[in-house]
Amino acid sequence: MPSTSAFSITLAAAQTASAPGDILANLATHLRFVDVAHSAGVQVLLFPELSLSGYEPTHVATCTVTPQDARLAPLRDKVRATGMVVIVGAPVPNDTLKPAIGAITFFPDGTHSVYRKQHLHPGEDAFASPCPHAPTIAKPTPSQTFAYLGERIGQGVCADITHAQHPALAAQAGATLYLAGVLESTNGYAANAPAMQSYAIRHRMGTLMANHGGNSGGYVTAGQSAFWAPTGECVAKAPGPGAYLVIARKAAPTNGGSWSGEVLAV
Repeated sequence: MPSTSAFSITLAAAQTASAPGDILANLATHLRFVDVAHSAGVQVLLFPELSLSGYEPTHVATCTVTPQDARLAPLRDKVRATGMVVIVGAPVPNDTLKPAIGAITFFPDGTHSVYRKQHLHPGEDAFASPCPHAPTIAKPTPSQTFAYLGERIGQGVCADITHAQHPALAAQAGATLYLAGVLESTNGYAANAPAMQSYAIRHRMGTLMANHGGNSGGYVTAGQSAFWAPTGECVAKAPGPGAYLVIARKAAPTNGGSWSGEVLAV
């Protein structure tokens, strides 16, 4: 494990493949990635959109979970044991008849937050509903962001990043990092990876994208999860689909505060 004293924060994208509608199988994959990430010194770990269920429209309603779901107890325990922040993708209850596409953040002190995707791709309204309101948060933090290790972390899910005002609002809330779990095909990636790079430059905040490493919901995914530094430099990027951990480390201020990256096959 790299010396944590040399870095002010280390975050990573877990590029995973999801079994359709199989929460327990996908949970096992999540736990394996948490272990690998912890060994690499990662402090914040981001999974793709709907990572616990797969991007499977027919399974969204039956795979809806809450942070307290008994099936997620091993993950909650692992978060507390490792001291990591872990963000997973899952269908979550919403204030409508349809669930939301959510990102559940588990904190090592046992608290959690739930972010609900605010913008939907065409056709997603058939099985999910957007949430244009502030996320449901288990501890008081500004909308859409949370503070950790001297950074303020903004969150988005897939189609959110196609709306430039979404990362802009995170930046206005003080975000220094913007994290998005996605499902990107080759065509989608070609448009949205440059967008994430442009947000990094425009708002001077690092941007992290966690994409699926295997096909899901009929989509052939591009993989290529990546991190862009506030300068716009891509400091770490998976080579394509497959199981990878894409790590970005920010040097401590005494070491210049620059970003470096690493990609591990898992």
